[in-house]
Amino acid sequence: MAKAPRKPLTPRRTLKLREVDIVVIWDRCKGCGFCIEFCPRGVLAFSEKFNIRGAHPPEVVRPEECVGCGLCQDICPDLAIFVVPRKA
Repeated sequence: MAKAPRKPLTPRRTLKLREVDIVVIWDRCKGCGFCIEFCPRGVLAFSEKFNIRGAHPPEVVRPEECVGCGLCQDICPDLAIFVVPRKA
């Protein structure tokens, strides 16, 4: 008797690593977009406004989707974005 193929397990809800706030140092950003491109949850998007460098820095558009992985701050070449623990 052949067994039915097994489906992969999927979580019922997003697993949060930690509760965080994302802080962008607006005028330090050069607008490379690495943080936006590599965010696994699509939390960031380019802002409509320009900073002092003439770039469009990222802004948080879906904060509820952030799992607190910190990839955005790790990949930023200008150290313009940080993940800080949310105060209770």
